[in-house]
Amino acid sequence: MNILRLHNTLSKKKENFEPVDKNHVKMYTCGPTVYNYAHIGNARPAVVSDLLVRLLRYLYPKVTYVSNITDIDDKIIKASKESNKPINQITEKFEKIYNEDMASLGVLAPDIQPRATDHIDDMINLVKDMINNGCAYESEGHVLFNVKSYNAYGKLSGRDIQDQLAGSRVEVASYKKNPGDFVLWKPSIDDDPGWDSPWGFGRPGWHLECSAMSEKNLGLPFDIHGGGMDLIFPHHENEVAQSCGAHGEQHDPKIFVRYWIHNAMLNIGGKKMSKSLGNIFYIKDYTDKYPGEVLRFALMSGHYRQSLNWTDKSIKQAYSTLNRIYRILKKVEDIKIDENNVNLIPDSVLDCLCDDLNTPGALAKLNDIINKLSKATDDTEIKELKEQVIAVSNILGILKESPDKWLGIGQSSDNDNVDYINKLIKDRNDARKSKDFKKADEIRNKLTEIGIEIEDTPDGTIWRTK
Repeated sequence: MNILRLHNTLSKKKENFEPVDKNHVKMYTCGPTVYNYAHIGNARPAVVSDLLVRLLRYLYPKVTYVSNITDIDDKIIKASKESNKPINQITEKFEKIYNEDMASLGVLAPDIQPRATDHIDDMINLVKDMINNGCAYESEGHVLFNVKSYNAYGKLSGRDIQDQLAGSRVEVASYKKNPGDFVLWKPSIDDDPGWDSPWGFGRPGWHLECSAMSEKNLGLPFDIHGGGMDLIFPHHENEVAQSCGAHGEQHDPKIFVRYWIHNAMLNIGGKKMSKSLGNIFYIKDYTDKYPGEVLRFALMSGHYRQSLNWTDKSIKQAYSTLNRIYRILKKVEDIKIDENNVNLIPDSVLDCLCDDLNTPGALAKLNDIINKLSKATDDTEIKELKEQVIAVSNILGILKESPDKWLGIGQSSDNDNVDYINKLIKDRNDARKSKDFKKADEIRNKLTEIGIEIEDTPDGTIWRTK
């Protein structure tokens, strides 16, 4: 069996992955806060997690993957007030859009997708446990976590308390014992949404939500927690503190999660995405122009722990590469394959993926196979190589369309036109072979007039409706 090695943020090094239960791997990734459209930066942790889950399912008999929906949050409340729309109307709309966006990128639905508002009782019980264990306290209607009560605070992020305070926006409030203490439960005033609790009418803190949802659905400890590097501190650091504190553990963060996997951020044109720079681009802005598969391919072109420069050039390059692969698959579409073999990933690709999800290496190996396939002439060799391509595409989550559909070949709103179009293309090719380029150009112009775009490829002429 191939050994999976992952870079664990907790240890700051690459480790052999050893699940709590080798027969059942459990993984959690922070999902979206649903108050707006998902931007392309939100897509990276989703694609990285999806790829890891696909790999885990190849290596292990059972995998349970949980990714949450944050449907109560100060940002959501603000959006509700600004739009004068009920919170549930906003959250339901953007949860649906988010899931549709992810599906367009080939991201498989999680096994469980809990909503924060369905786990309020679990959150309240977790807070009670923290208070009973002396690591949380009530003050002026708030319940806060005492960071000085937890000895391992900072192990995940690698910061001591002073560094943490210096590197973050910490609210200095009268009800805090220490500036770094963070809110577990806060009062809801006026018309803010909330729930009854032992500490009054209020709502949970963001960090608390993920601790409660992950434990409820996966138990402790679970194997892998994923998310963007921007969540390491304070969000994930606080998750660790809460969950360990609730269970009376002062020293070992692994009683909560064994492996922490964090992806680096996207840069837009070499600059960090930010609202102030006006370079936030939503997934829908791209899927209006490109198939979602193109975006997924582009996201996998860089290693997940390295910043990825997101440009129009990189997207077009991904599109061009996929077009080439589909053209080659079109060329060999008549070669039948053994469906059992498409589940056997070539060792060269699997070795890359097992080495901390080395997707650039895996894509390079895929390109090697594609090059061999494009040159192969023996049907047995073509069959074997085609099976390898499909096997790799299954685990990478790409090449899900038929070549004809992807390339737009033979697609016309008027079926009666298809035979006519194909005849014109044949006549044009015959004219080109006989070096009658004037006639060939006339036929191309005629095709253009009826809304047909043609493309001459090494594998023949293809056409699509404009």
